[in-house]
Amino acid sequence: MIDDPIFYFLAIPAVILLGLAKGGFAGIGTLSVPMIALVVPPVQAAAITLPILMVQDVISVTAYWRKWDGRNLAILLPGAAAGILLAYLFAAYVTDAALYVVLGLISAVFGLRSLFAKDITPKKGGVPAGLFWGGTSGFVSMIANAGAPPFQLYVLPQRLPRDIFVGTSMIFFAIVNWIKLPGFAALGQFTHQNVMTAAVLMPLAVASTGAGVWLVRRTSNDAFYKIVYVLMVLVGAQLIWRGTALLMT
Repeated sequence: MIDDPIFYFLAIPAVILLGLAKGGFAGIGTLSVPMIALVVPPVQAAAITLPILMVQDVISVTAYWRKWDGRNLAILLPGAAAGILLAYLFAAYVTDAALYVVLGLISAVFGLRSLFAKDITPKKGGVPAGLFWGGTSGFVSMIANAGAPPFQLYVLPQRLPRDIFVGTSMIFFAIVNWIKLPGFAALGQFTHQNVMTAAVLMPLAVASTGAGVWLVRRTSNDAFYKIVYVLMVLVGAQLIWRGTALLMT
């Protein structure tokens, strides 16, 4: 188990953010791995959070059981599986800085555009776009646990009912996390230290996920979408900042 107090100073709020994200405020959890990566290597940070995410998935999927959109899952998941495989094969050739900046710009611009758009007519997502954004989500989820913005770019314009949007997100990322599991195991990241560190943080992860579900269910449909769009802008800004900092080092 990691015994550095500074690690837990950053890991505790990071796990709370993951819980709120798994409760339904999708996107905010993207901040978690970069926070923990300030203390430990990014791959180790992702490996520590993966078991936590998988336990949180059980809670969130149970809370939103059968409240998902089957068409979206059928389109997005094959792309995600392909994206995860590509990330595993080509991760060494990907520049994290460029990935963060591009993803951050897309997320921030989409969030701002959606916040101030007057036309909120639901738009059905196409199959090619779904495969692309599903693949992008799987790719960046494997590399940086930042798969939420691409998923949101495809699903949010459809203006699904709040619980259907959240439920679709929960089951999508629960399956994505299981697909990622062999890759992290092959990389030798499930060490005794990492697993025990995740176990120590697990009670907080469970409590924060329950709090996230409680908060989402007390938020109206319109208010929920506005919150998600604001979170996309904030997450996008954070990704741009992190990518720019890496480019300057």
